[in-house]
Amino acid sequence: MATTEFGRTVRRWRDRVSPDAAGLPAGGHRRAPGLRREELALLAGISVDYVTRLEQGRAANPSEQVVEALGRALRVTAAEREHLFHAAGLVPPGQGTVPAFITPSVQRMLDRLTGTPVAVSDATWTLLLANPQYTALMGDYQGSERNAVWRNFLGSGSRVVHTPESQRDLEITQVSDLRATAGRYPADQRLRRLVAELRAGSERFAELWDSGEVGGHQASRKTIDHPQVGPLTLDCDVLSVAGSDLRIMIYTAEPGSRDAERLALIAVLGTQSLVG
Repeated sequence: MATTEFGRTVRRWRDRVSPDAAGLPAGGHRRAPGLRREELALLAGISVDYVTRLEQGRAANPSEQVVEALGRALRVTAAEREHLFHAAGLVPPGQGTVPAFITPSVQRMLDRLTGTPVAVSDATWTLLLANPQYTALMGDYQGSERNAVWRNFLGSGSRVVHTPESQRDLEITQVSDLRATAGRYPADQRLRRLVAELRAGSERFAELWDSGEVGGHQASRKTIDHPQVGPLTLDCDVLSVAGSDLRIMIYTAEPGSRDAERLALIAVLGTQSLVG
């Protein structure tokens, strides 16, 4: 019954979120005013088939991560988020776990940054939300690759071009950041599993973790090698949200520059792929 109620809730709340409000193109005639299943799946970072099975009650026991991702995509309030967890048969994450809830006020701020690549991560650097411009610029991360630390030490890396020095600085900063997060949230089991996997799979991570070296994120310029338009250099700023431990990453280009032109082209290419 819980899964059936969960599916009905997701279906009902999907209808109330317009594509425009979610930063997506309207895309022609619609039978319903809200999001299509494929759009909800895109925003939540899960497969369309899984969304379908959840809504139809054919998939049982959605994970905490899936429920959290669907809640963000559906732009739920704190009370609605709690209901969504209960409908899935889960206990909402409480104190002592890394916060992953994006408040409506932060969501409204992100909505106003249209045309700008923006992503929101939690304190472990797991990607929670990326607007279409960010996905078009950096790629569509799935699974473990959504965690930037895992991606850097165990995965495929990113489109950012690094020198040996900048790569070393990134590694120190990421490990230092994750170590500090583990100290703030010692009861978070998912964070413990992430650290254990990184320590077991990467000698470099284990070495930096044990060394106690400290680094910090600073505003920087990054060169991104995009597969369709080539390299472009952008300013990258990381903002912290007071009281929630979220990190907002924003990429911008100097107005009128060649990089700005390439960034605009990437946004168009990304929009075309969404419509197609």
